[in-house]
Amino acid sequence: MLSKKECLRRFYQQFQFDDQVLITIDPDPDALASALAVKRLLWRHVSHTKIALIRPIKRWNNIAMVKLLKIPCQDINSISTKDYSKFVLVDGQPHHNEVFRSFSYNVIIDHHPFQEVSYPCHPLECSIEKRPFFDIRPSYGSTSTILTEYLKTSRIKPSSSLATALAYGIKTDTRNFERQTLEDDIRAFLFLYPFVNRYTLNKIEISDLSIEDLKFFDEALKHYTVSKHRIFVFMDEVPSHDILVILSEFFLKLHEISFSVVAGIVDSSLVIVGRSDGRKHVGEFLKKAFGNAGSAGGHGAMGRAEIPLEYIRKKYNVPICERNIIEKFVFDSIE
Repeated sequence: MLSKKECLRRFYQQFQFDDQVLITIDPDPDALASALAVKRLLWRHVSHTKIALIRPIKRWNNIAMVKLLKIPCQDINSISTKDYSKFVLVDGQPHHNEVFRSFSYNVIIDHHPFQEVSYPCHPLECSIEKRPFFDIRPSYGSTSTILTEYLKTSRIKPSSSLATALAYGIKTDTRNFERQTLEDDIRAFLFLYPFVNRYTLNKIEISDLSIEDLKFFDEALKHYTVSKHRIFVFMDEVPSHDILVILSEFFLKLHEISFSVVAGIVDSSLVIVGRSDGRKHVGEFLKKAFGNAGSAGGHGAMGRAEIPLEYIRKKYNVPICERNIIEKFVFDSIE
């Protein structure tokens, strides 16, 4: 593993002062905080940076985070990507989403399990000046931890907004240090804590739901199956995968449950979110069950799969994917 100074040197080596840099993210707290940290790191090192979201922000915590911390971000569909000379991906990898696959990234910083990606030339075969920089650490609890180390190594004192964002990113992805946590995550949080606005952090953390979201709990409580300490919940259409995350974590709170899976339709895909108390590796489970049908993976305690509804429709030769077909597909896949 490269030293922290060498990681930072190689990161900066990718950029020149006249670069226009686009940072692409799938907007969850860890990704938003990490993107904001990259923007700070590149201040006065490049001409311009912009944070681009590959999907709208719909979860209330994340909306509150962006609003209260004034995180500058924009929908990628409203951006002319040809205007940018360098591209950065944080808290994700190209195989995680079709949008990410359309870019040839200069920098990828992530804490999810590594999967090799395709570039015009393999990273190890490119000349040094053309080689993309990957900093992927699957043992880390969050990408925010990695970016906090970059700030420390750069001797940058984070602003209150940046420190609060990074602290929230670490807390979210480690579930308050209960899962996938290293001493590095704790040290990063302790470094940030003196700069954190604790009142703002608390407001973001408690902004979970709206009254409108209660109807999804009602639906979930009518459509669940329990088997051997595992619970499977089947939803119809939901506005975003975020409600599936909230439901999955909610059902994991049940005393008898050690593994929860919540499936729902988001746009034209079946999204499956899994959470575990750590005894079963969620990412490997989802990858084995659904990897051949779409994208799937994650960590030991959390994971997600996305399968096009068209795949399920063709598999069962049905005109539409009704709830019973989705339930059959999920159970057929995990057997």
